[in-house]
Amino acid sequence: MQIVGFGTRVLNFLVDVIFVFAIAYLLQKVWDWYVVFYEFTPYNFGETFGLVVFIYYFLFELIFARTPGKWFSKSKVVTKTGTKPGVWPVFVRSIVRLTIIDAFFIPFLDMPLHDYLSKTRIIEA
Repeated sequence: MQIVGFGTRVLNFLVDVIFVFAIAYLLQKVWDWYVVFYEFTPYNFGETFGLVVFIYYFLFELIFARTPGKWFSKSKVVTKTGTKPGVWPVFVRSIVRLTIIDAFFIPFLDMPLHDYLSKTRIIEA
């Protein structure tokens, strides 16, 4: 079980953010159309982006233990024992990613907060 380095994690993040931004942007434009023509409640892009981040990571990591960024870098999410994570660890990972302090724990824990709290690791696939 070879744990990936921070360079690979940054690559995963960049690829995933491109996908998340594209999905959130398209959803926001569709929702804005409904706001104008059907007077639905407007939401700002930050709310849409946060929702898409949660759903994107939760579904991909729950079903495949990978996101498109992790497929690109040939890595995957596992528990400390090397097995595919269940619903609760993936839920914790996805929720904690939404906090602004997630990455600030890297110097202290040698991993992001979402890995520490969910007891998961990113390894080479």
